[in-house]
Amino acid sequence: MKPSQLTPAQLDQFRHLSTCVVASAIETFQVRLPNTGFADSTVRCMFPDGPPVVGYAATARIRASNPPMEGRSYYSRTEWWNEILRIPAPRLVVVEDLDRPPGLGAFVGEVHANIRQALESVALVTNGSVRDLPEIKATGFQLFARNVSVSHAYAHVFDFGGTVEVGGLKISPGDLIHGDVHGVQTIPLDLATKIPGVAADILKRRQSFIRLCRSADFSLESLRGAMREQGEQDGR
Repeated sequence: MKPSQLTPAQLDQFRHLSTCVVASAIETFQVRLPNTGFADSTVRCMFPDGPPVVGYAATARIRASNPPMEGRSYYSRTEWWNEILRIPAPRLVVVEDLDRPPGLGAFVGEVHANIRQALESVALVTNGSVRDLPEIKATGFQLFARNVSVSHAYAHVFDFGGTVEVGGLKISPGDLIHGDVHGVQTIPLDLATKIPGVAADILKRRQSFIRLCRSADFSLESLRGAMREQGEQDGR
């Protein structure tokens, strides 16, 4: 199913927002519980100094501990590339490693990262492993993974185009994904155009509290008063 696409300008707004402030903005709409919608800490950012990334999810599931039932282990199932192109750009590839435990062999290294970039993908998210980190970092392609591995082992695509789960987060093809140094999360598409404005308001409020804390006039009374005033404005 093709998702409702954001304009390039709307997508670019998320590249200037941290996942933390976007998560806080999503919370204000009360469309999901605050402990859902993001991958847990088993999926971490490999290049923490990179900028935030945003894109639509193209999904697959892999295995690496055993050879595939048919075909070669590493570059088979190239029909998946056609499936990736069905997802609007920019694309964010999400790969669930079905091994238990996951992460024995790295499905994505330097070559696969360049293939993904050629397919207008900006990042990989996986509960498995990755490799060739220095070479991939130089390309600007971002990686979110469980661990690194020296080998691809028997890494091969098991299936693709369905719902996957990475770090406890379920992701379906076309979901809007946002990631940075803190991790990755989904963004409800029906709220996506509203979130940057709410995030901007949250940032302003944060700065007002920070200025108060750094002010020579700081006191617990003034802090409590500011918190109370903010709560009244929020209707709490």
